[in-house]
Amino acid sequence: MHTRRVEADADFLDAVADRLAALPAVHAVTLGGSRAEGTAAEDSDWDLAVYYRGGFDPAGLRALGWPGEVSDLGAWGGGVFNGGAWLVIDGRPVDVHYRDLDVVEHELAEAQQGRFHWEPLMFHLAGIPSYLVVAELAVNRVLRGRLPRPDYPEALRRSAPPVWRNRAALTLRYAKDNYARRGQVTEVAGLLATAAMETAHAVLAARGEGITNEKRVLRRGGARGGCPPPAGGGGGPDDRHA
Repeated sequence: MHTRRVEADADFLDAVADRLAALPAVHAVTLGGSRAEGTAAEDSDWDLAVYYRGGFDPAGLRALGWPGEVSDLGAWGGGVFNGGAWLVIDGRPVDVHYRDLDVVEHELAEAQQGRFHWEPLMFHLAGIPSYLVVAELAVNRVLRGRLPRPDYPEALRRSAPPVWRNRAALTLRYAKDNYARRGQVTEVAGLLATAAMETAHAVLAARGEGITNEKRVLRRGGARGGCPPPAGGGGGPDDRHA
């Protein structure tokens, strides 16, 4: 039974990758998330990405006829994580992310020089770093086309931790000065969660561990057990604890 399921999943993935790769402007298709990492449960989503260059039109994806929601470019906030689709294909939940190759290559070059920027993203408490798309290159499985597979940039290990720790410090200060003294517990809880995420980002950057979303950031960064310490300074490569 298990073998048949594996074979069916492989056939399914192959067929979907073929159809995505045939869309105009698409140069590569990848599998990410738990399916790429080998940690998926039987009911886990299938996280796919289309890497395009030039004028990708989501109408082509809609025209494939898969049920679900297909966003326009930029509908998920713009920036590096610039939209995608939530679909059901052959009874399986499938996410398709849009990745602009020009943007990805630019952020890879920036990360190799230790530069990045922060962006808001729906459902992410602490937002995302622009080097998220670099981490995807490192961990995702390329199904069609060719993509670089970079190591974690050493310059980023030095530059990113102090930025994240400073953000955590400012978040905690704001929670204390503006919400805690007024007894606004819900707001304090929200900012504590955000600061914990920011601190975990600092820890993981110092280790040279890429992140592709927030789902496991607290656990991987050691910040799930409680609130982060007051941030300040930079977390070096041996920084293990939030």
